[in-house]
Amino acid sequence: MKKPSLYTVLSPALLHLYDVSNTVVVVIDVLRATSTIATALYNGAKEIIPVDSVERCIQLGKELACITAGERDGQIAPGLQYGNSSFEYPKEFIAGKTLVLTTTNGTKLLHMALAKGATEIITGSFLNLSAVCDHLLQLNKNVILGCAAWKDRVNMEDSLLAGAVVSRVKHHFDVNCDASHMAENLYHMAKNDLYEFMKSNDASHYHRLTNFGLERDIRHCLTPDLANILPEYSNGKLIIQQ
Repeated sequence: MKKPSLYTVLSPALLHLYDVSNTVVVVIDVLRATSTIATALYNGAKEIIPVDSVERCIQLGKELACITAGERDGQIAPGLQYGNSSFEYPKEFIAGKTLVLTTTNGTKLLHMALAKGATEIITGSFLNLSAVCDHLLQLNKNVILGCAAWKDRVNMEDSLLAGAVVSRVKHHFDVNCDASHMAENLYHMAKNDLYEFMKSNDASHYHRLTNFGLERDIRHCLTPDLANILPEYSNGKLIIQQ
């Protein structure tokens, strides 16, 4: 029986090179969109509406009377109520509520994959690594691991998460993809201490967030399975796939 294919796309700028139709796209934005999405849903958020502009986020917030959140360049975007930190969405705050979210990289990639006709879009982070891998193995469909990167520039943490997924599922897929092999090798170099690896290798996002005093966020986002649910995009919203 022919195995499904698995490709890693290290930047949204490369997505046009891949056939997204009949494919499950895993949107990866470790620092911090997909980590925040997993955390908020795990803590009981009713749904998350990802949008690709601050203006649309503000508009929907008014129309739906819901929480607006997001960032530009790592900080809360002007006009929004909350930022892109998992720690802003504890159960006692987010349970039962709708969150409209826009981020610099992650929500942009999600909408790109949607426009290209992806069969299914889910979001992946270290926080829900096992749920993502289990789902991909169960589906047995072609997969693209889409790294949100940073303004189209390849980044370390999204590549590491892609590598972690590849290392767990590769025997069930046809992985004719150098980006996947590179990501997996990087992950094996880093897996004993992801935070220290990011720090010692001068990862750009490590410096960016550390300069904002967000070391705690980085450590949290690099911890596997703390919010092990599967966010799936359906009818304009991210909800937990049952």
